[in-house]
Amino acid sequence: MVKMGATPVTFATFEQACGRDNSHVDFDTLECPVHRMAVEPIAGLKRLAAQNGFDLRIASGYRSFDRQLSIWNQKALGKRPVVDVNGHQLDINTLSPDQLMHCILRWSALPGGSRHHWGTDFDIYDAAALPDGERLQLTVAECEGVFAPLYEWLTEYLAAQDYFIRPYNLDTGGVSPEPWHLSCAPLATQYAERLTPELLFGLVESADLMLSEALKACFNDVFERYVVL
Repeated sequence: MVKMGATPVTFATFEQACGRDNSHVDFDTLECPVHRMAVEPIAGLKRLAAQNGFDLRIASGYRSFDRQLSIWNQKALGKRPVVDVNGHQLDINTLSPDQLMHCILRWSALPGGSRHHWGTDFDIYDAAALPDGERLQLTVAECEGVFAPLYEWLTEYLAAQDYFIRPYNLDTGGVSPEPWHLSCAPLATQYAERLTPELLFGLVESADLMLSEALKACFNDVFERYVVL
């Protein structure tokens, strides 16, 4: 078991919660940037995984607002693939703006509303199990295939503690399940509390965001379905 201890108050701000301020992030210690107070718990999890035969690596940690905005806009413009719930690529030319918005939100967070902005959330995989020459995809197929032993071990471990959680463990009609996505729950809670629909709406209005009209037309529903957990 990884000992976490008490989680100190971080004085999280909205600017940090929406990815506009990275002063809470450690960019140097681990293979990906994460919240500075998450470094040691994650390092402990990596050590415990190694003791059980896994080379647990972080595929993605902290992500800025601008980076999330770029991902979003590229998907809206067809420069990145947009996939359905089963991971099959969609022809976005057949979708209305509202349909496209929801398809993107299933797999990519609204800029400003991503848990990756907080540095408390990170995506993991077993580097030792990734076949030579293959590119990491982070898909359900990988979770049920080459990475199945890691995720099965992780499921048992998560049930025995309450620091790390899988925020997207079940499909409730919002974000698709992501077994690879972990969150440092005590830290993440502080950032979630800073995200209000009013503040996030203002950010969406001021940003150069594709599909903004579709978003604004049903923003409260988007917030409840894809941002709030």
